[in-house]
Amino acid sequence: MPKQQRRTFTTEFKKQMVGLYENGKSRAALVEEYGLTASALDRWIKQAQATGSFKEKDNRSSEENELIALQKENQRLKMEVD
Repeated sequence: MPKQQRRTFTTEFKKQMVGLYENGKSRAALVEEYGLTASALDRWIKQAQATGSFKEKDNRSSEENELIALQKENQRLKMEVD
């Protein structure tokens, strides 16, 4: 069974799907009608409610941001040693 091609969706489309959900359209109906995955729709709804942004960097926790900063610092220090 061939692997499905990864699709990308615009911010406007994501906002439209969240809006439809918030206006009473069921999750199952949206998933079936637009060919989405339930997990993607759930993630968009969660992101819209939490920050109003669909960008991953806007939805990171402070711990995730700190981890990324530490990884960058670690990489920089490794390069200095070499």
